[in-house]
Amino acid sequence: MYPRLFLAAALASGTQAYAQENAQASAPGFIEGSSLDLNLRHYYSNQHTQRSTYLSIKKPGGIERTRVRETWVQTAMLKYSSGYTQGVIGVGVDVGVFSAVNLQRGHGKVANGGDRVLVDSDGDALPTWSRLGVGDVRLRLSNTELKVGRLMTDNPILRYKDNRALPSSFQGVGLYSNERDWLSVQGGSFDRAIPRTGTGAERLTTTFGNRAYSGARISYLGATLKPGYGLEASLYGSRFEDMWDQYYLGLTHRIGDKNTLALKTALHYYHTEDSGQQRLGYIDNDAASLAVTANHQAHSLTLAWQQVLGNEYFDYVWESTGNYMANSLYSDYNGPNEKSWQLRYDIDLAAYGVPGLTASLWHAKGWGIDGTHYEGDRNGRNTGYNVRGLDNAKHNENGLMLAYVVQSGKLKNSVLRTIVYNHRASGGQIDGSYDEFRIVGNFPINLF
Repeated sequence: MYPRLFLAAALASGTQAYAQENAQASAPGFIEGSSLDLNLRHYYSNQHTQRSTYLSIKKPGGIERTRVRETWVQTAMLKYSSGYTQGVIGVGVDVGVFSAVNLQRGHGKVANGGDRVLVDSDGDALPTWSRLGVGDVRLRLSNTELKVGRLMTDNPILRYKDNRALPSSFQGVGLYSNERDWLSVQGGSFDRAIPRTGTGAERLTTTFGNRAYSGARISYLGATLKPGYGLEASLYGSRFEDMWDQYYLGLTHRIGDKNTLALKTALHYYHTEDSGQQRLGYIDNDAASLAVTANHQAHSLTLAWQQVLGNEYFDYVWESTGNYMANSLYSDYNGPNEKSWQLRYDIDLAAYGVPGLTASLWHAKGWGIDGTHYEGDRNGRNTGYNVRGLDNAKHNENGLMLAYVVQSGKLKNSVLRTIVYNHRASGGQIDGSYDEFRIVGNFPINLF
């Protein structure tokens, strides 16, 4: 049935019924369409290590181990977005300034250098830091936009990371097209990352590979197709220069009505192989996940399976979350040859008289992590991944998240989120053993 749907969508691509309304034709103007928004974020986390996992504190006499890390930051994200000028081709700009104040500055409490806050060369937390998080010039023709500058990209290959006090962004060129209501296209080429705990741009490196090696840029092109019948398909191809080529396929199908029973099935697949100068050595990696979610009224239950086929990590660019796999949680469950499953329960408490309050509870387990067959550095290539010591490593996690969205008043759309999780690892699994509590508040204010 699905091939016929794709064919039908392709044949209909030229019909007016599938065309989007020309957004540029109704552009209000550069000033008239402007907006200025401020998001105030309060971020707190308290983390304790367990088993053989330790954090480090830089001391004059060397490194001291600790089991506790506390992060407490107040941030402000001020973003101005102009409207588009009128005419066939519209011009606009975005400018976003991000700033942070460290409320917890204790040398021992910060721990692990600049992993969560910005620190100086002695490991002391800087009182404040700021940066240009977003800054771009936009051109629009019909429903196609070209953006040049610092962007917060969001796609299966390069997706900004927002799990700290401030989000990351990337520097380059992005293309976004939605000329048909059933088809959207994204393309881009980026050469720098603006990190979550930094003030400037950095070279592009990898999340799990040897970060001594970097690629000049990452480029990608992809499309998402929505032919109807509850089906959605995405296909992306990318090149991280002299590091790897990576391809992504995503398929989602929805059926039913949540008032009785709705089912969502989601398949995600990545293939990664070395390219160019092979700065991370030889790479040949396949990673796939399949998740099925049943939704009845306020309740959702998800069961997911994920597997990596390859003697290195399934990897993506540092400071991004270019990973749409089902078991991307506290851990990514992306070790060499790893298998994992997840059971998750979600509830929307609006059905019980508390609109805006939701809860999520999950358990995930990964096992069979095996890097003993790694040969990525054969024939004199670089050792891209330090995995040979992983022999049947395993790990698991439990998590609980409560979130509340303010429904009315001056704080409408503010979000308060609390997360409690524990993660236990053995056999050298990279994420270690932790207990952590986080509370994050986002308070958006539209200034005009």
